[in-house]
Parts: sequence; structure tokens; C-alpha cells
Amino acid sequence: MSDRLTVLHTSDFQCGKPYLPEAAEALLELAEDIDPDVVIVSGDLTQRAKKREFVTARSIIDGFGARPVVVTPGNHDVPLYRFWERLFDPFGNWRSFAGERALDTVTMVDGAVIVSLNSAAPLRAIVNGRVDDCQVDFARQAFETGERDALRLLVVHHNFVPAPSKDAGRPLPRAAYLARAFGDMGVDLILGGHVHETFMKVSEEIPECPPQDPPLPILACGTTTSLRGRGSEDGWNSLSVLRFGEDDVEVTPYRRAVDGVAFEPMPSRSWRLRRRV
Repeated sequence: MSDRLTVLHTSDFQCGKPYLPEAAEALLELAEDIDPDVVIVSGDLTQRAKKREFVTARSIIDGFGARPVVVTPGNHDVPLYRFWERLFDPFGNWRSFAGERALDTVTMVDGAVIVSLNSAAPLRAIVNGRVDDCQVDFARQAFETGERDALRLLVVHHNFVPAPSKDAGRPLPRAAYLARAFGDMGVDLILGGHVHETFMKVSEEIPECPPQDPPLPILACGTTTSLRGRGSEDGWNSLSVLRFGEDDVEVTPYRRAVDGVAFEPMPSRSWRLRRRV
């Protein structure tokens, strides 16, 4: 397959107590090997949203060099136990790390528009998140500004589809409505994290969500640099490499044992991309 775009999808660094520096080293080594066009980090860069944890996360981001990096907040990137901070300035440390306007963002790379929406809701749903109608409108307007034939990728930390692990919590509220709305925008693929386990689904696996043609893939990445893997990835770190061709996308998950060395590829899976007219 002739690559149109290569994406390195990572998530849930959990910089703090569960963080594994050696996993971060393995991540950066793999990034050098595959040389992605863009890196995506789909939330939970920290464990407790502390300044020193964001400093560690910044050191990983800087390790990707000049490559574009898309980040989105996760529920761990806002204070949980620091109540007054969560009430009055929940994204203060995030903004210091990522920029004043780094909640809902648009990243343009050659041949693709990547929209990242902040699903962390520190005052309403600190665990399973929210995406509001104004954010849906933000995404629609962003995709409309791109070239008609550009790939359209959406990044949201929280999971749309029930996760394999029973202790992963509930999916994002209004997931079926959101998946339909994003499908209608021509989104090619949704990327997220949160559940600490890699799984690859399509929108019709969301309860009450009708099929779309072609199916809208929804891909969750496990924890790339921490001890907090769940279910089938208990004791593992993970990430994925996405290679987009003209008509399809091939997704290759990678795993690394937490006491291991390098990330190793697992069996790939492919989806057909939608054609825009």
C-alpha cells in the first residue's frame, strides 16, 4: 500500500506514580523507526494534573522533534482531589503545558484535517466525560475549512463504544448521536484512549447507532507509558500505527511488556475509507 499519511497513535502516558520512563524511551525509539507524519496523544498525559507531571509529559512530546503532535486532555489531566482548583481553574496546568487555546484544536497536516475535542468535564462527569453541541459545531466548521479530499480524523479521549474490560466504566454519553453527527461530517476515523486497553470497533457497535457505509472505525489505544493496563493488556503498554492509503487505512497495534524492552507489532486490521464527492 502506498502511504498517504502515517499516524502514530499513543495515549494515557499517566506521568506520575504509574509512569514508566523506559516505556517512553521505547516509544521515542519506535517513532524514529517509523517516522510518522503526525503523532496523536489522546489524553491522560498525567496521573494527577500536577505541574511536575506535565513537565515529564513535555519531555516526551519534545522527544518527537519537529513532527506535529496533537494532544487532547483526559480526565486525569484535571485535578481530582484538589477540589478548589478543579472548581475554579481545572485546566490551568493543562493550558500552561499545551497553550491557552489548547482544549478544542484543529491541526492541518499534508492531506489531513485533525480535530481534537476536549471531552474532560471536571464539574459534571469527571470519569466518563462529555462532548457538547458547540464542540460538534466546532468540528463541523473545522472539517469544512479543509480540502474536500483531505482525510478527516477526530480525537476524543473518552470511549464511544463499551470497552472489553468490565472495570473500564461507561462510554461517553450521547455516543450514538455523536457518532452519527461525526459520520455525517465525513469523519474517516475516531481515535481515543481512556480504557487502558487497545480495541478496534465501528460505530454500529454503539447501542442504537445505525450502520454507516463504509463503517466508521473507532479505535482506542491502551496506556503507552504506564503500569495501568487493563483486561487483555494488564501488564502491557500499547500504541498503534495507522497507515492511510488512497482507499483504505491499515492499523497495526504494538505492544510492550511493562518489564520488556521494545514495542512489537501485532496483527493489523484494515478498513475502507469513504469517498467524498
